[in-house]
Amino acid sequence: MLQRRGQRSRDGGWASFGSTKQARPLARPIRDIVTGSAIPPLLALALTLGGCEVGPDFKSADAPVSDKWLEANNPSVKTDRQEYEQWWTVYNDPTLNQLIDKAYRQNLSLQAAGARVLEARAILGISIGQFYPQVQQVNVSAAYAQASKTDTSSNPGSFLDNYWKATMGLQVAWEIDLWGKFRRSTESASASYLASIATYDDALVTLLSDVATTYIGIRTLQTQIEIAKENVVKQQRALIIARDRYRGGVATELDVYQAENVLGQTQSTIPQLTAQLQKGEDALRVLLGMPPQSVDALIAGPQTIPVPPQDVAVGIPADLVRRRPDIRSAELKAAAQSAKIGMTKAQLFPAFTLSGVFGTTAGGSTENPLDQVFSSRSIFFAFGPSFSWPVLNYGQITNKVRVQDARLQALLLEYQDTVLKAQKEVEDGLSGFLQGRQQVELLKGSVSAATKAMNIAMDQYTLGTRDFTTVLTAAQNLYQAQSNLASASGNVSASLATLYRSLGGGWQIRGNSEFVNDKVRAEMRNRTDWGSVLPPAGPPPQPEPGLPGPDNVGPNVQAPKW
Repeated sequence: MLQRRGQRSRDGGWASFGSTKQARPLARPIRDIVTGSAIPPLLALALTLGGCEVGPDFKSADAPVSDKWLEANNPSVKTDRQEYEQWWTVYNDPTLNQLIDKAYRQNLSLQAAGARVLEARAILGISIGQFYPQVQQVNVSAAYAQASKTDTSSNPGSFLDNYWKATMGLQVAWEIDLWGKFRRSTESASASYLASIATYDDALVTLLSDVATTYIGIRTLQTQIEIAKENVVKQQRALIIARDRYRGGVATELDVYQAENVLGQTQSTIPQLTAQLQKGEDALRVLLGMPPQSVDALIAGPQTIPVPPQDVAVGIPADLVRRRPDIRSAELKAAAQSAKIGMTKAQLFPAFTLSGVFGTTAGGSTENPLDQVFSSRSIFFAFGPSFSWPVLNYGQITNKVRVQDARLQALLLEYQDTVLKAQKEVEDGLSGFLQGRQQVELLKGSVSAATKAMNIAMDQYTLGTRDFTTVLTAAQNLYQAQSNLASASGNVSASLATLYRSLGGGWQIRGNSEFVNDKVRAEMRNRTDWGSVLPPAGPPPQPEPGLPGPDNVGPNVQAPKW
């Protein structure tokens, strides 16, 4: 999982997790979020005046990773390193490929996750703004007053026909980041931003798997409905034979009733399967971001269950930690929390602030007051340092630090738990796929035997050498075996999609694309000035050489410190 410090990983994020020391670029990589230009000298001065950073540097917890998968010795399991960028293409199903593309562009849950990435971008920009003077306020005021001619209680004997006063000024207060409070804040916001990207990627991985499994479920139900209809035709033929034999006096009426009973049971499964198919299509519409409407055109084509390949490449468990976005998200959330310890701990130390005010003010009863406002004699200014130190709140602040540390520990444990659960999901998916294939092969033999038994039973019943009960049993066994085979075939195909989901594959398809589609982007830009934080629709911009950017598009952000 670890790479050379500062080296970009495949996901566009920073892969040097766990490193406690790293030369961190200052503000240039994040300038697009702040100003879109080079760093102003004021910000450079603030960063230069900054001293040490209190609090711990982030150190990731050891990931409990096994050396190999339990099924690694199975001939169908390949441990070659894979990225699974477009794993659904292994089914060789053009319809599935089109559904995946449509869901990626239109799914509303994914668009919501993308909007949260943009929110995190903006929050990062707010955090970076703390390096500038925290108070930057322009004050302008003007007042006119006319004194009462009858009230002399406030200042007897002093009356002015009118009185005016005008003031203009700039007030600035700048807390110097001596203890790293603002730097830790930006570090936390940077990690949170990267975590939001990882969360988006995880939502994308889940979406791709859900589309595939839903589509496979639809094809499975369509196959089962077709099997039921075929068996209805076979059982109707058996019923006709039973009636003919009854009319001919060579069979009892019991045979007819039994044939009608079996036929009715088989026919009754069709409405049930059709209802399940409708639910599957409803689920697919939601995944595609579509209102209730027919999806027949979208799923047109051969109504066959997608066939998975014989072999599956799963890599090694260490690759899983590097690739799965939910693991990255858990680690980045811990990194963001680690920086909050330093933010809180900085409150234990004195805060030094440079303050100043500059302006002009004038007043009186002259006829041309504005001439005096802009006079050099009306200028006033003041500046100087100050510091504050909450010496009586040490106990309270210390407990706040403990709160942040406890939250960090909980997140580190959750990260380790996420790694363990990820490996469990892969093991479950791999076992389900391999065992499911064996089940399919066994059921194929069962269907073959049931088909032969049905044909023999019908021939013998027609010749009068077998009773009708044998035919009915053979018909029921055949239908059950065929339905079970279709269900098992669908399950093994779906289990492969679930396996690829547990392997964390598919999020790479976003490439350099923005996190929201063009429609959402246009709505947001029409409503709010997003500037370079959300570029207008068009070809994705290329990242500037040498500048790190976790998403390789739009505003670049500084590398996390860890």
